Amino acid sequence: MSLPLELQVKELLEKSSSVLILLPREQNGDAFGAAAGLGAFFEKIGKSVTLSGEDAEDSSKRFAFLHPPKTVVPTISGVREFILSFNTKRNDIVSVRSERTDDAYNIFITPEKGSIDPRDFSFIPAKFSFDLVIVTGAPDKESLGLIASENPDIFYEVPVITLDCRAESERFGQVNIVDVTASTTSEVVTKLLEKIGGPHFDARVAGLLLGGIVSGTESFQKETTTPGALHAASQLMDRGADQHDIIFRLVKTQPLSLLKLWGRAMANLRWDDAKKTMWAQISQKDVAETGSRPTDIPLILEKIKSHSSLGNTVIIFSTSSDSPVVVTIKSTDSVLETLSTTFPNTLRRGDVLAIPLEITSFSDAEALILKEIPTESSAK
Repeated sequence: MSLPLELQVKELLEKSSSVLILLPREQNGDAFGAAAGLGAFFEKIGKSVTLSGEDAEDSSKRFAFLHPPKTVVPTISGVREFILSFNTKRNDIVSVRSERTDDAYNIFITPEKGSIDPRDFSFIPAKFSFDLVIVTGAPDKESLGLIASENPDIFYEVPVITLDCRAESERFGQVNIVDVTASTTSEVVTKLLEKIGGPHFDARVAGLLLGGIVSGTESFQKETTTPGALHAASQLMDRGADQHDIIFRLVKTQPLSLLKLWGRAMANLRWDDAKKTMWAQISQKDVAETGSRPTDIPLILEKIKSHSSLGNTVIIFSTSSDSPVVVTIKSTDSVLETLSTTFPNTLRRGDVLAIPLEITSFSDAEALILKEIPTESSAK
């Protein structure tokens, strides 16, 4: 009979000394709060912890007042050694030197006797420097970006635990805790630590997790916020998390760059009354000149929606390094399901859908997407 999932996590953690926590490429405050809360807990029990995600350093700055783990990196390069071994039973090595050129790294070996037999050489891949991997808020390996594509073996050679709250999670770990009744991944982590955390589940850990819940639920204002999120927040406050300070710093205090980008989006906002749809364009120039990031675009989408009661659907047309046009849409389930069926390679997170298009023109993309949005009368 297998152990309960939380006990499987506890058992893997007891066997580990160096933990890697991975975040999705297009991360949000929830994914980071969950990862940072776990990381702070692991530090408390004496583990070496590294958080890694392509935008993790930016999130770490935003959460700095909650004291996230110090080791937060965008990549995990150099985490595995490869050994070039030489059998010295028949022929010893008397000296070794190396030389780096523009496009090569040369190793010069001087044998004790004459020439070297190539059969005496072997190439040995050593183990990864991490002995446990935990993934927070990523439905699949692809959503981890370059971290996964450049280090595919880590998912087969190191035990992997996935933590998520979405039904579309592919559960690609050896242990998968996916709670679709939770509003956020930080809530999933809170439930886990309530069972295995003990006295090490302190105020610092609680603050980071509450930061994740506040970010993921937009200060408990999102329609997807469940009573479970409120209960988890209450538990975290009992452990010392300061909800008022967290909401003020993460929600009410916005970076100037984000406000500038929001202003540019609002300046070109358009409206279709029959479809109850608002949309705006955000160019690479807008992102660069405001000092913001492409990952701020979902936040702009939320801001536009939260400040208007008229639109059922809000759309932002932007660009990315992977696609000429990316369409980010916040709408009803029926609209998002229609678009997911019509367009391939969509990524849905709650009530937000991202659609990459090969179209290079914003106007062409607008015509293509708006054609699929039903009018208010036909939707009824």
